[in-house]
Amino acid sequence: MNQKLEFTSTCPVKTQHSEKILLGHGSGGKLTSQLIENVFLPSFGTSSDILHDGAFLKIGNSELAFTTDSYVVQPLFFPGGNIGDLAINGTVNDLAMCGARPLYLSCGFIIEEGFPVEDLIHITQSMKTSVESVGVQLVTGDTKVVEKGKGDGLYINTSGIGMIEKERISPLSIQPGDVVIVNGDIGCHGTAIMSVRENLEFESTIQSDTQELYSLVHSLLQENIPIHCLRDPTRGGLATALVEIAEARKVGIEIDEDKIPINPVVKGACEFLGLDPLYVACEGRMIAFVEQSYAARTIEIMQSFGNEPRVIGVVNEQHPSLVTAKTFIGTKRILDRLTGDQLPRIC
Repeated sequence: MNQKLEFTSTCPVKTQHSEKILLGHGSGGKLTSQLIENVFLPSFGTSSDILHDGAFLKIGNSELAFTTDSYVVQPLFFPGGNIGDLAINGTVNDLAMCGARPLYLSCGFIIEEGFPVEDLIHITQSMKTSVESVGVQLVTGDTKVVEKGKGDGLYINTSGIGMIEKERISPLSIQPGDVVIVNGDIGCHGTAIMSVRENLEFESTIQSDTQELYSLVHSLLQENIPIHCLRDPTRGGLATALVEIAEARKVGIEIDEDKIPINPVVKGACEFLGLDPLYVACEGRMIAFVEQSYAARTIEIMQSFGNEPRVIGVVNEQHPSLVTAKTFIGTKRILDRLTGDQLPRIC
């Protein structure tokens, strides 16, 4: 159900069909977009703001990127990771998508009364490992404890500051003719979460792809690859990320579904669960927009990190703000944000 938030003089925020926040408002889809457009931007920004993985801050002669994110994933432990390393990697990756070298992180814990200390130690140790692997410093934090039954175990918020290495990377730099590259197979994280929730067993265990992406971005920048835009397709997956970028830059994007790398086990699990893998979250994948002449070198660098990158599409001028996908049978479909939430609480 589409919902539009409206303003009145007596109530600052009111929805046409409901005065309550729905789970779908946190999905990264249409309801999230409406929440940002009708609540947060009028309060904290402007309608012309370009929404990206972080904000750019000019301080003296230096330019910084700043980002924040909250993690409410369930379950807290999943194949390939847990809420702790997910939180560190996610914030590091948001800074990397801006072209920034991660420098400092903060971390806030909201812990439910009765949460096992042993589990908390496990989570914080995995966070320590993730922080050390990328060379970022966790410099400040906060802890709150809520009553039993009111915290769902553990929530984590992380914020990060990074230094722009060469120049800011944002959707505004995308040009018609740019190729669209993904650095590996998509949909692993969301599918791993759902398989654990539903206690499903497939022919092999589906592992989350959670990992830091700064090392890869740094290598691309060191090779002077003219990166026009980067995005990590988390909530809402590959399709939603592409729609957000197309709308921000007012360009068309055409992709070929047959070229999108998807693990056969993930593809089978999505079919079983009734999910579209293009909308399933990743936590260690990124979309890169580069000039056609640099595609081969970009692929080569991505391969050196053990991935299987692919060119999956191209930017055009024919259909501004529209993402189209050539299907496996040769037809085309328009990709849009999902109205609801096909995978709640995956990050």
